[in-house]
Amino acid sequence: MKPTSLAKRMEPGAAAYDAPCGAGRPIDLVHLSKYTLGNRSLENELLGLFRNQADVYIARLDAAADDTEWKNAAHSLKGSARGLGAWTLADLAEEAEATALAARASVMARIREATVAVNAFIDSFMEA
Repeated sequence: MKPTSLAKRMEPGAAAYDAPCGAGRPIDLVHLSKYTLGNRSLENELLGLFRNQADVYIARLDAAADDTEWKNAAHSLKGSARGLGAWTLADLAEEAEATALAARASVMARIREATVAVNAFIDSFMEA
């Protein structure tokens, strides 16, 4: 059986996934499918890599000792999130890039929340 992309697998009418592309989803599956040319194996690999790295990105942000470390960590998170189509998380990481280290508390809380949502979404595919 030929693997199908996540976007094709999530047909309208599937209970939690009947919203338009990206709406209500932490990951834009259509973007991911275009990025991987519909290769389900590659999609799973990228999702798994992000899932494994998510804690590393958060730890780097938490451990940032100066504005440069903070901005570099936020930039890494932004790039990874955009690659998956995790637009909300990417936008928050971009906001963090423009936020001084001293003012990070508010954006970090929202980044954590968005990361939890992305990871839960990824986990739901790994279980399926």
